[in-house]
Amino acid sequence: MNLVYAVAATPAGELSDRIDRRWVLAAGLLILILADLVLARSHTLLMVFVGVALWGLFMGLTQGLLSALVAETAPAEARGTAFGVFNLVSGAALLGASGLAGVMWDKAGSAATFEVGGGFAALALLGLGLARPKAQLRPRRNAAESDDLMVVV
Repeated sequence: MNLVYAVAATPAGELSDRIDRRWVLAAGLLILILADLVLARSHTLLMVFVGVALWGLFMGLTQGLLSALVAETAPAEARGTAFGVFNLVSGAALLGASGLAGVMWDKAGSAATFEVGGGFAALALLGLGLARPKAQLRPRRNAAESDDLMVVV
């Protein structure tokens, strides 16, 4: 996972600098859904490796992009606070999701755990599709533009 993540992160960042970032995020979510489905149906070690590699690709496509979104949407004077809140909320969500996954794994098995994870990713993708931003999720080009950029996600 980490190898694929490392290889994918820079090209994904370059892509998200050229096109609307929602498309890169959507691609990442689609790959996460695929990774969950592969892992849910894996019966061989090779399929587990494929699922884990897909998960790394998802991480490469989305993690830097999410940080870029925080940096470009937060006012300059509150950027540190914005990153702190982003990491707090992300950590709390990850803790809750991991707890839920552990309960699911114990009660319903590994396949159900990954299927539910894929379902949550599909809901996130649906939410992304329903979001109506006031501007494209693109990087700022100068300081003046940063005051005009309003994004609703």
